[in-house]
Amino acid sequence: MIHPIEPFSLFTDFDIHLFREGKHFKLYDKMGSHKVEKEGRNGVYFAVWAPNAKQVSVIGNFNEWNAEKHPLLYRWDNSGIWEGFIEGLDLGEVYKYGIQTYSGRFLEKGDPYALQWERAIQAGSIVGTTFYEWNDKDWMQNRHQKNALDAPFSVYEVHLGSWMRGTDDPERFFTYREIAERLVPYVKEMNFTHVEFMPVMEYPFDPSWGYQITGFYAASSRFGSPQDLMYLIEELHKNDIGVILDWVPSHFPGDANGLHFFDGSFLYEHEDPRKGFHPDWKSHIFNYGRNEVKSFLISNACFWLDRYHADGLRVDAVRSMLELDYSRAEGEWEPNIYGDNRNLEAIEFIKEFNIIVYREFPDIQTIAEDSSDFPKVTKPIYEDGLGFGMKWMMGWMHDTLDYFEEDPIARRYHHNKLTFSTMYMNNENYMLPLSHDEVVHGKSSLIFKMQGDEWQKHANLRAMYTYMYAHPGNKLLFMGGEFGQTHEWDFSQSLDWHLLQYPIHKGLQDFVKKLNALYKTETALFENNFNHYGFEWIEADDADNSIFVFLRKGKTEDDVLMTVLNLTPRTFDYKIGTDEGTKWQVILNSDDKEFGGSGVIPEIKWYEETGWNNKPNSMIVTLPPLSGIILKQNEKVIKIEKNKLDHNS
Repeated sequence: MIHPIEPFSLFTDFDIHLFREGKHFKLYDKMGSHKVEKEGRNGVYFAVWAPNAKQVSVIGNFNEWNAEKHPLLYRWDNSGIWEGFIEGLDLGEVYKYGIQTYSGRFLEKGDPYALQWERAIQAGSIVGTTFYEWNDKDWMQNRHQKNALDAPFSVYEVHLGSWMRGTDDPERFFTYREIAERLVPYVKEMNFTHVEFMPVMEYPFDPSWGYQITGFYAASSRFGSPQDLMYLIEELHKNDIGVILDWVPSHFPGDANGLHFFDGSFLYEHEDPRKGFHPDWKSHIFNYGRNEVKSFLISNACFWLDRYHADGLRVDAVRSMLELDYSRAEGEWEPNIYGDNRNLEAIEFIKEFNIIVYREFPDIQTIAEDSSDFPKVTKPIYEDGLGFGMKWMMGWMHDTLDYFEEDPIARRYHHNKLTFSTMYMNNENYMLPLSHDEVVHGKSSLIFKMQGDEWQKHANLRAMYTYMYAHPGNKLLFMGGEFGQTHEWDFSQSLDWHLLQYPIHKGLQDFVKKLNALYKTETALFENNFNHYGFEWIEADDADNSIFVFLRKGKTEDDVLMTVLNLTPRTFDYKIGTDEGTKWQVILNSDDKEFGGSGVIPEIKWYEETGWNNKPNSMIVTLPPLSGIILKQNEKVIKIEKNKLDHNS
């Protein structure tokens, strides 16, 4: 028997105060549906914010979807919250809110705070739970070391729906647990330090890739239950792999059961279409100036870090939040009070978001997907920064891909595209992305961006990856890039795993595996990622030969690596300046036969005590074609040489 609505509340007066001030950051403990006990009776408590509704009811199979049977009670404090207890309901019950507006419309809305949604056309909310007995204590206690800015960050970006599907039924999604069985050992074998999942929150439309979210607090039902996703994250943690989640506070879709026009008013979105509607994505923009919306969003960020043990959040489309004129023509936007294009409300929201998540979870990272030139994105709030931990280096990405798309004959005219990033690389804490956005919509796969025949394409790509991993900044590579996926990424099907039967693709995969291993173990590649001490040009101006030489340095004097890029198809001996008394050893050669290269050995032919590249000494090195090599300064020899000099003097 299903009983009528009864008065009940999880809210205290202080909760309401915080909510109205935009300072309640654990709303998921109060809002939504929760299995509770009242006076010894089990049932479900419902709470929803709908201040402009005439009436709000809970509807579901249990009452034949009849809005008259379970009308919620409006709180006396004018918080806009409707709530109530229904005895006899349990976990797994499908429901929506039936909302009667003052204009006479009747809306059926999903629960903004629902922990689970139905995988069906009507997409109802489900009374769920995020209870889980976690077994990742070791990771959680020590992750501050793995997530530190002076630790290696090599991220594998994954779209769960298309990373891998069953060969028996390519239309079927793997579940979170099936993905765990396959993804975890793969990422571990490939030596990535982190994975980044494109949005795992509930979304109705597959072609949106997850970026059009209706259930901000629910793990996508495509792949299983909340606990199944927790299992996947736990398994990654148990294998020493961090998890970054894409988070989308920039917009939401206009689906009838979603946040748009939730209670018959512009509740979550900005009423002014110049601020509230996104012309590119045909979606709606949150009203960052409304306190209750701020509480909703920051609570949501905390929710994924708290309940799902996420190690970081990559914040999508930050530029669209920062700029009032983003993707708008003249007359389609309104300047702020200072007459410029900064969205002051969004900026304050972003700052508060970063303050709160770093206060509550100091061992995580927030990462801005930001293509703007907005200053101090990764600087602390007290320095008038936005407070992000890292920012995607979009300029580096575009310049690098533009360069490698050029025929080697013409690269001399585009030399600055690989040097320019070093002019500004210390302005922010950058992550170098080769993301999903670069391999869709006619942009072609990474391997087909490269010039030449099959061998040259792979040689170019290996050289590009060498440049990427040696360049200051953390790394992100979209799935498929590690083995030379040939087709553009298609969200509706699995990656082309069959390519690994071909030695050249397997060689590329082995090369990325080796790069990741090197990146994790060679401290010179990451300890000074975000300061000028970690990088030095040796040769930046040899455009005629398309050769680049630079050093990466760790925190100790003897911890030095040299990267040499020869980005033409010819092999020749090259003179490189060195410091006095140093000797070098090649530790990586992208042209090695085991990686699909030609097998030219980058031999150090001899050392000279003649100056070169503004260095006192020099060496002659054989450079393989279309290659990147990394050399390590031999500290033992350095010490011997120094001792000899001291003795002789």
